[in-house]
Amino acid sequence: MACFTATVAEAVVVKVIEKVEEKKELKVAEGSKHVEESARIPFSRKLKWLTSLLIGGSFLLAFEHVWHGEVVPWFPFLTAMNNPDDAAEMFHEIATVGVCMAVLVTLVWVGMCIAADAIVKRSAQETEQDHAA
Repeated sequence: MACFTATVAEAVVVKVIEKVEEKKELKVAEGSKHVEESARIPFSRKLKWLTSLLIGGSFLLAFEHVWHGEVVPWFPFLTAMNNPDDAAEMFHEIATVGVCMAVLVTLVWVGMCIAADAIVKRSAQETEQDHAA
């Protein structure tokens, strides 16, 4: 009914963290006088990936809920909020299904970050070997 709200909530939190991290990275870049030679993906960019995954998934889930009539364009927007018994079921769904989906998306993102770091590291090592030869 409203499981997408858990991923939306995580996306909002991640977006705030992303903006804070961007500011930190910008201050560090301005403070350092030399260009860093090591190839790496900035953490703020990785957080953008997570935000995109969460927002995209939330949008698709919200569309599916609109399609099935569970989300409506008038207050209280969620049809389950009209009946206390349905509201309890909705909160249970958010706490179980919604949180599990948010955790799964986050775990997929962790895998993406590990794979991306490995690819960048391997590429940097290949470049070093090409320059050494």
